[in-house]
Amino acid sequence: MVHGNAEAGRLTPLLNDPEIPGGLPQVVRRALDTGTPAMCFIPALAGGSRAGLDLTVLPLNDRQGVAILAQDTTLETALYGALADSRTRYKDFVALACDVAWETGQDGRFVFVAPPDALGYGSHALLHTDPADLLDPRERRDVAAVFRTRSPVRSVELWARLGDGQAVCLLVSAVPLFDSAGDWIGARGVCRDITEQREQDRALRRAHHREQVRARVVQAFRDELDVGNILTVAAEALAKGTGARGCQILRRDHPPGLADKDKESQPVALADLILGGDYGEAAPPLSDLSPTLTPDTAPWEAAIGAHSVIVLGTSHHKVLNGAIVAWRRAERGPWTEDDRRLIRDVADQVGLANEQIGRYETVMTLSRTDPLTGLLNRRAFLEDIERRQKRMERQHETAALLYVDLDNFKLVNDYRGHAQGDQVLVMVAEILDTKTRPTDLVARIGGDEFAVWLEAIDEAGAQRKAREVLETSVMLSTMSANPAHPLALSVGIAVYDPARPETGEALTHRADAAMYAAKLMGKGQCHLAAPAPVWISPGDA
Repeated sequence: MVHGNAEAGRLTPLLNDPEIPGGLPQVVRRALDTGTPAMCFIPALAGGSRAGLDLTVLPLNDRQGVAILAQDTTLETALYGALADSRTRYKDFVALACDVAWETGQDGRFVFVAPPDALGYGSHALLHTDPADLLDPRERRDVAAVFRTRSPVRSVELWARLGDGQAVCLLVSAVPLFDSAGDWIGARGVCRDITEQREQDRALRRAHHREQVRARVVQAFRDELDVGNILTVAAEALAKGTGARGCQILRRDHPPGLADKDKESQPVALADLILGGDYGEAAPPLSDLSPTLTPDTAPWEAAIGAHSVIVLGTSHHKVLNGAIVAWRRAERGPWTEDDRRLIRDVADQVGLANEQIGRYETVMTLSRTDPLTGLLNRRAFLEDIERRQKRMERQHETAALLYVDLDNFKLVNDYRGHAQGDQVLVMVAEILDTKTRPTDLVARIGGDEFAVWLEAIDEAGAQRKAREVLETSVMLSTMSANPAHPLALSVGIAVYDPARPETGEALTHRADAAMYAAKLMGKGQCHLAAPAPVWISPGDA
């Protein structure tokens, strides 16, 4: 060492180590021998660290010495390492914070996309493509607002398509880029895939919607006082909840006394059910449907004309008791799993309601009918004719009541037994039922006493009908206990005239009195009661 500054002292140990291959002495000799500059790096630490000395050896003109220029790379290495760490940290943060990082140029096309195979496209396949090509057609209006934005935007939701065509929801944030002159040159941003989160949100909303519809149905069942309107309310709630154009709720008709549960558990055809509730547009021709329903049947779907129809049975304790039928326009698309799930939820409630309605009707029927003959009992008959009388008053029409009593019936019970007597009563009920119209009422109002309300009939028609009953009752004679005292009918006739208003009890008493008059005439006869007295109000008296 001939000359050097204060820092050159660090080179002295290096010059005194001639045996190190590639060391400083060998580099100096090479520069002197060749007359050209030589360079080498002397690490400060072992292990491949870039910190150390960068040496440049310059031979002097006379080749009698060299000038050594040394640069300490410790700071440079530290800065490089810090920069590398910073870049790695930034890349990690970006990767964790988003699924795609991008940059667009002045033409609005991608000039940078990371990772290279973002959104399921091939490596670098998105470079120089228009972002609009990735978006759902309904979202393309937002391209300028995001990928060509002139101001920062945050958390904009856009629906795009992956490379395989699958829909994906992206949450996009972006900032504009400007050059030194302030001119816009593009945008830079990140995208995060929130499809799973949105699907979960949708699932929660759908579940909440189903629960709301089910709650409305349950509330309707609880609050609706009119039993006949319960299923209509349920049909309306279900139609609105599924976007159906119409809905019908069907149920089984439970006749009184039907106790054969094995029969009820058998598959049921849709045509065997009766209408319980109806809402919306007129139903398509459901007669074309032929599903056989059981409690475990999955929803049955079919296309009828321009409608898409879905059918699901309802049940209670594994016994099918009805069905739900809903329809909507075919262009609205097929029924979704959410639609089916909602219909199943409502079907559980409807199955319970159908059972309750069936029991209610059974109780009401039993409370209004005679258990032996199936005819109305006295209480139900009087209630019904009171309503009929009010309608007759409004329509200014007459009606008639026949009071029918069996002649010599006690002998049958005494000599042939009550079983034979019951057969006689059933036969009388059949005679009266066959000789009346669907609009008439027939009742058993006592042991062997019957009553018939003849709707919208005059005096002559009522007498003619009474004679028809007597003519048919001749068949009863074969069941008489004593030929000398044959079974027969005595009939009393009372005409109801709205101009002479009277109660149902009063009308019945008039007919009853006429019946006893017929018995006094020799039995097997009919007799017409005198008209009801004209009622005069105290103000008219």
